[in-house]
Formats: sequence, C-alpha cells, structure tokens
Amino acid sequence: MDQLEGIGPVKTVFMASGQGSQKPGMGVSLFGVPEVKASLECASDVFGRDIAALVNSEGDEAQAQLNETRNAQVAIAALSIGIGRALMTRGITPDALLGFSLGQISALALADMLTDEEAFRLIEVRSRVMDEAARSHPGAMTALLKGDEESVTALCEQCAQGDVLAPANYNCPGQIVVAGSVEAIERAEEAWKEQGGKLSRLATQGAFHSPLMESACEPFAEYLATVDFKEPSIPVICNTDAKPLDATSVHQHLVDHLTHPVRFQQSVEALGQAGADTFIEVGFGGVLSGLVRRIDKEAKRSCVQDRPSFEELEQSWRESDE
Repeated sequence: MDQLEGIGPVKTVFMASGQGSQKPGMGVSLFGVPEVKASLECASDVFGRDIAALVNSEGDEAQAQLNETRNAQVAIAALSIGIGRALMTRGITPDALLGFSLGQISALALADMLTDEEAFRLIEVRSRVMDEAARSHPGAMTALLKGDEESVTALCEQCAQGDVLAPANYNCPGQIVVAGSVEAIERAEEAWKEQGGKLSRLATQGAFHSPLMESACEPFAEYLATVDFKEPSIPVICNTDAKPLDATSVHQHLVDHLTHPVRFQQSVEALGQAGADTFIEVGFGGVLSGLVRRIDKEAKRSCVQDRPSFEELEQSWRESDE
C-alpha cells in the first residue's frame, strides 16, 4: 500500500531547508519581498533581536554568530517561511511540504498547523533545549559517502564501544550521516577510511538526531503540550517515518525527531511514488535540491534563494499555466 495514500494527488513539493545551510548575506535580495520582510519581522519580535541585521552582515565574526544553533535555526526558518509564503501568494502552491530537520518546523507553518509566531516560539525553545543537550553531552556528526544502511549500521555497532553512535540522516543513496560522541565519531571515521570510504565532518555543535539529545526531550515535550496544532491545509511529510503528519500525532513526532534519524531519502521516494515530480527548495544553499537529484534523477528541482531564482520560478510557473 502507498504510504502516502489518502493525501490526494501530489505533483509539486516545497522543501524547507535545514540547519547547516546558513551563510551571511543569504537571501538578502529577497528582504524587500513583503512576505519575507514580514517573516523576518515576526522572528525578530519573538527572538528579541533584528534577524535581518544578523543575516545581512559580513566577515568571520558574522559567520560564527550565524553558526550558533539558536541564530542559525531562526534565520533559516524565517527565510524558508517567508519565501514559501511569497510563492504561495503568487499562485505557486505545493501539493505537499517536506522539511529537513529544522525545516520541518518551517513546513508546519507553511501548512498552517502553526502561525508564524507559534513556529518561531517553538524554534526558540527547540534550539535552546538542543543547545543545552549538546553542551551537556558533547558530540559530532559526519557524513559517510558511498555507504548503504547495512554497512553504516554495522560500522556503528563496531565503533560505538559503549558510546553513542547511530545513523542520524538518511540523505540520499550513498550519503548517510552518523552522530555520536566525539570519540565514537573519530573511531568511525578512521574505520571508514580503512575500508576505503570517504567522509565529511559536519559543522554542527552537537550530535543531533541521536540519543545524545535525550535530555532535550522532556523539556521540549512539556512545551509542546502547551501548543495547539491545527490540521494541515497542505500535507506535511514527517522526517521520522516518511508519512503525513496530523494534529494528533505531531507532538510525539516532534519529540522523537530530536533523537531519531531524518529519513529524507525515504520521504522523497514516497512522494515520488505518490506522483511528485517537481521539488522546490525554499531556503538557501540548494542542499536539498542537490539531494533530490541523487534520489530521483527524473524529478524537476530548483532552489528559490534570491531574487533571480524567485523571479525565474514565478515566470516559468506563469508560462506553464498559459
């Protein structure tokens, strides 16, 4: 049975960017778009600082500030939500929404399960408890290239040696990210190299989507219990099981999200089986559209991250309707 059965025909998917794509100056050419401006202002009100100014800065110090979990998450989400709303206002509407990690919160806002203000408040709490967990239980993440689920699982079992080490992101064929204690990650990297494998250490401040985030679960669950989620106006595909979210299950899924892997590849594959053939990344960097290329070579993909890409999509969408 199609695991997305019941959500209606799917053709176009919006994908909201995850943490790690941040860069000073990202999306600045779109800051004058009303929906992007409103999203940045809402985020600034919730976080008590000028998010547009945070992004619109230069230099190593600006990058270091933007890399902090709290700052990175709000800046990326503000851009994704703003761009997504701007496209939808102009008639470019998705049949489904998919976020990567942090991007799942952006997707909840675009699906009207949360108001923008509620989404930013949720991100404020989520980023804080994740940061606290990362400081209490230091860890790291690394992408293993040309590995499959079986070989990566075996590597984790071999190199854990009593420490935490587990798959954290199923990105695309041949790219699985593992997370764990720094010592376990170092053992895994060495063993992977000895097997002839290539890898890339991620610039994260913790072992996200692994059991090292367990201490964040209780305070996050307590906060989520106070949040009133609405049913989605557009289907949102969950990272943890690649199935649609609803207002009843979303609380537990968001808590599980902290310690369970992101199944991005499986989500894109499920959407493809449901008929999706156009994937539009709303955010910055083009990471997700690049992953889609590795997952489904036939799918059309684009990244709307600046004024030229925004106008190009708007024009091509208008022409396709004529």
